[in-house]
Amino acid sequence: MRILVVEDEHRIASSLKKGLEQEHYVVDVAYDGQTGFDMASEGVFDLLILDLMLPGKDGLTLVKELRAQSIHSPILILTAKGQTQDKVIGLNAGADDYLVKPFSFEELLARVRALSRRPPTVSPETITVSNLTLNQKTFEVRRDDQVINLSKKEFTLLLFLMEHQGKILSKDQIISHVWDYDADVLLNTVEVYIRALRRKIDLPFKQLIPLIKTVRGFGYKIEE
Repeated sequence: MRILVVEDEHRIASSLKKGLEQEHYVVDVAYDGQTGFDMASEGVFDLLILDLMLPGKDGLTLVKELRAQSIHSPILILTAKGQTQDKVIGLNAGADDYLVKPFSFEELLARVRALSRRPPTVSPETITVSNLTLNQKTFEVRRDDQVINLSKKEFTLLLFLMEHQGKILSKDQIISHVWDYDADVLLNTVEVYIRALRRKIDLPFKQLIPLIKTVRGFGYKIEE
């Protein structure tokens, strides 16, 4: 599970990162609202933990803008504002839970676990990029109406790319979502699987535009 912590107090952010990583979560940190928004907009986090009082872009605005972009990852707000009206405003903006500072790490961890148990936002059964389709129910992949046979890991990788079509995904992001947390995966393993996908998705269809693209120095994306 990958978590983004957006907290401008470095001591609190460091403490949260250390504690959550000890519980085997993958944790990234942003120290201002704009950076947090940019990172969260990639849509690759399973949970967001946000302070409300942030420089650059406040937490409430961040929540509203993420929801407007159809980023549906659960959001836990951390704030010193504990009045009922403050909580109502935050929850109405699109947050899923609210924790008032100061708080115990045990309570935060319990809330993180509760949010992670919620059923994910339902995604379409069939995802399409150009003339490539992937059916999440039947596990069937077709391009130009031709069935493509993929291994389980290839299918999971293709699904991750197609769910974020047009967005650049780094090798680290791919590893954290396609492989188990405790899997010993090297960065060049991603290259191996990308090449395998290209051999099945792009190379047999020479008359069509390749869909899987390498953005040198950044990662990979799939788009028309």
